[in-house]
Amino acid sequence: MALTTTFFSLFLLIITVAGQTTPVAEAPAPAADDCNGIFLQYVFNSGSKIKPTLKTRQPYKFQSILSITNNGLEELKLWRVFVGFQHDEILVSASNALLADGESFPALVGNGTVFAGFPAADLKTAVETAGDTTQTSVQIKIVGTQFGVGSPNVPMPSNISLENDGFICPKPSMQGKSVMQVCCIKDENFKTNLTLGEKFSPRQDGDLTIMYDILRTYDSNYWAQVTIANHNPLGRLDNWKLSWDWMKDEFIWEMKGAYPSVVDTSECVFGPQAKFYQNLDFSTGLNCQRRPTLIDLPLEKTNDTKLGMIPFCCRNGTILPPAMDPSKSVSAFQMNVFKMPPDLNRSSFTPPQNWKIEGRLNPDYKCGPPVRVSPTQVPDPSGLLPATSVFASWQVVCNITQPKGASPRCCVSFSAFYNESIIPCPTCACGCPSNTARTCSTKAPALLLPSQALLVPFDNRTKMSLAWAEINHLPVSNPLPCGDNCGVSINWHLFTDYRGGWSARITIFNWEDAAFADWFTAVELDKAAAGFDAVYSFNGTMLDGVNNTIFMQGLPGLNYIVAEADGANPAKDPRVPGKQQSVISFTKKNIPNINVAAGDGFPTKLYFNGEECSLPKLLPTSSSSRISSFTVTTSILAAVVVFMLVRQ
Repeated sequence: MALTTTFFSLFLLIITVAGQTTPVAEAPAPAADDCNGIFLQYVFNSGSKIKPTLKTRQPYKFQSILSITNNGLEELKLWRVFVGFQHDEILVSASNALLADGESFPALVGNGTVFAGFPAADLKTAVETAGDTTQTSVQIKIVGTQFGVGSPNVPMPSNISLENDGFICPKPSMQGKSVMQVCCIKDENFKTNLTLGEKFSPRQDGDLTIMYDILRTYDSNYWAQVTIANHNPLGRLDNWKLSWDWMKDEFIWEMKGAYPSVVDTSECVFGPQAKFYQNLDFSTGLNCQRRPTLIDLPLEKTNDTKLGMIPFCCRNGTILPPAMDPSKSVSAFQMNVFKMPPDLNRSSFTPPQNWKIEGRLNPDYKCGPPVRVSPTQVPDPSGLLPATSVFASWQVVCNITQPKGASPRCCVSFSAFYNESIIPCPTCACGCPSNTARTCSTKAPALLLPSQALLVPFDNRTKMSLAWAEINHLPVSNPLPCGDNCGVSINWHLFTDYRGGWSARITIFNWEDAAFADWFTAVELDKAAAGFDAVYSFNGTMLDGVNNTIFMQGLPGLNYIVAEADGANPAKDPRVPGKQQSVISFTKKNIPNINVAAGDGFPTKLYFNGEECSLPKLLPTSSSSRISSFTVTTSILAAVVVFMLVRQ
């Protein structure tokens, strides 16, 4: 009897152990039945060690499934789910979804990412589909690489949550070591302007919006217009480059108002396109890349009957803030797109995905996926007939972001009338050099400079800065600090300070090989901006909608900053930057307790062409410290030494 009992107990133990397996992703967890909202589940399926074999940060392949199920009473439009990846993950693929920030695979997502539905962006309810799970739920099969988490540990995300407005997601719960679940419910206090049953999503606001409008449609191809509109008072693009991913082997046959950066149809010739379109002469097409890059045309092509004649085209890639010139805050072009089976009918369109737009020295933009909106109304060119609707429209919303680890592309130096030393741009303000002709320190603070040094490139400042440090007994690091590596630097000089007001001088230096047309700069002064009086060599005004910010641009004829050029004698003289300069006056009236020299007279933020510039961490001081005013004798001696060095 005892032997029988022992055998039975052992049998039960074997069954129990055998049952402890990884959950099957296709079968919803029991917790889903208790959720009357949006049920999210992340299941880690498998992981394996991959090459190379390392002692630290060993890479591992992982496979997971993210499930979204609509258990509510309302359709979930344009679902967005955040997954808090935390192990330096690199996503290689994800089925039934795209990354909402427009990044293409493979993508770095170690700080978490948001998935968006594609091709099905909406999840219907069980009520309206009679419980059809193919319409109420979606599974995203994720494949990627993570670092440092090997078996028996499981590389789970820190969080999963629904990003759609109007939902509340509690902290997710763990089911074992490899399953994370959460039920997100409607926020009863949230108010939306979206009416249930609307066919199209409402148009959204953003720093930059891009419209993809279908103008003409045929069985095998269509004409689309792409319109880029800037809405940010400090946003701007120069020499814009626009890229996206075709999802169904589409290709560009013809364009007006823009052009591919690469004209190449070889991918069509050796791909399925040539097999289907056997009568097309692909040598006359434009681009068959899955991810093309498009650029604007120069101004002289505006009235070209073959390439131009499109409103808002051909600006050499310049899109200005609306406050500068509303007519130049928009750019547009048209293109003829060929489709592939099975989408060969006049009503089948798939807009490109993973949009990205960038400029030369401009803010960084992150673009969301295209969203179907109500058809755009196109005004009649003559103005006599009513506006007509395009066949279909999608909107892409892009917002200015600061990517982690990204460096600015411009910097600021500070100086003042009461201190002869210039506080230069910070070391590596615009990034550290990958390799240099000489060793330099990326951590050491930049050396203080004499005023003359602002006019010469960094590589020609060494002798001047060392002489200045020796005369004024300033510390010098070994090795010397690296340069700022910025294409544009701006000097803010506190010019005067008196009882009723004060003034500053701003100087913009262009160290790049290309000029800046229609430039602008914006200065944020937290306390002193209210006393703004006038700018004398620029056109300046307080910027509406942006707190304490003065917006400045060149006057007619002065709206051009030339590129860096050779000196008078290129053999021995340093190169000379392009330069623009103006004095700005302020009043102290109605600004109590303002202390200009103590910091109120220096910018808290400064922008050039929409890019936020790096500011020094120190301010000029009038104290008796080493960063102080010098006696007349010392100043004369320093000037003589610097002059002799320049002569050499």
